[in-house]
Amino acid sequence: MNFKKIISLVILVLFPLGIGCIYDAEKDISLKDQFKDYYYIGVAINKYQLHDKNSKIINLVEKEFNSITPENMLKWEKVHPKQNVYNFEPIDSFVAFGQTNNMFIIGHTLVWHSQTPKWVFEDNKGNLVSRDTLLIRLREHIHTVVGRYKGKINGWDVVNEALEDNGDFRKSKWYKIIGDDFIEKAFQFANEADPDAELYYNDFNMWYPRKVKSVKKLVEDLKSKNIKIDGIGLQGHWGLDYPTLSGLDSAFYIYSSLGVKLMITELDLDMLPSPWKYTGAEISTNFELRKELNPYENGLPDSMQTVTANRYAEFFNLFNKYKKYVSRVTFWGVDDGHSWRNNWPVIGRTAYPLLFDRNLQPKPAFYSVIQTVTEK
Repeated sequence: MNFKKIISLVILVLFPLGIGCIYDAEKDISLKDQFKDYYYIGVAINKYQLHDKNSKIINLVEKEFNSITPENMLKWEKVHPKQNVYNFEPIDSFVAFGQTNNMFIIGHTLVWHSQTPKWVFEDNKGNLVSRDTLLIRLREHIHTVVGRYKGKINGWDVVNEALEDNGDFRKSKWYKIIGDDFIEKAFQFANEADPDAELYYNDFNMWYPRKVKSVKKLVEDLKSKNIKIDGIGLQGHWGLDYPTLSGLDSAFYIYSSLGVKLMITELDLDMLPSPWKYTGAEISTNFELRKELNPYENGLPDSMQTVTANRYAEFFNLFNKYKKYVSRVTFWGVDDGHSWRNNWPVIGRTAYPLLFDRNLQPKPAFYSVIQTVTEK
């Protein structure tokens, strides 16, 4: 046995938790295997990663994850850019990849205020269309997209980010033209197109008390009308000091009473300085790159690796507490180098939000996550 082989057998990672995590490389552990009795471990991928047939990234996806979500390929502007034009090639490849690897495939997303072309809401003169016209366009889009992947895509983020943090409806064009029943219409259309697919509501800051109350009411209202909703997705775009564990626990407790599946849909961890006091994921704003906003340009110091690892362990311990209700945890990106966090809300920063570094190597956070199930 050569020296490298010997060294690879045992990797010792120490945390201030007072516990050591020993990784035996011979066992070739993976996230999906370690969590097989808990929930799916998913990841968002993009078309460039998918089409690189020799990509080490794709090899890593196959090894570590058993659920996939398209990062942008299924957003309206990508899949349906013009009124009578659909671009299905990237999604066809995405679905084929998921089926080949026996993965739980997610469709993201059918209805969103962002990344929806102007033509959807306007007539040929640039005026807003009527409620009836927009409903026709919504139904046609959902039936065409969901219908194409009937029996192939397992679950759909039907409506994305329809509520403000204070619990009010977002005053999107969907809301302004159709009214607050645009949500139930979208769920109805999706259920018509594929009665067997799971249907979800997805949003960020799902731990804000007023938002929790509104999401609860939304689910209860849909159920009272016999409109199918199978789950709610909590976007996990979180930081080192938000959300509080007590606040997140309280939200999980309330959501777990609704009779729907819970999933963490877009998990990553922001440890870089914020240019403003905001914890959401609204993508319409970017700030100028300044040195003080990019403190780890040359690498994340060991002390911050430890902080990150501990924070991820806190989250997963909470997910595991609710494993009876949690069906999936999906990371928003494969590795640090391909995360949207590098360019939002400040373009050009060096971010470290995920479990794998820019060389696709597992970080201390990877082992701390594994530890939440191996030491029970």
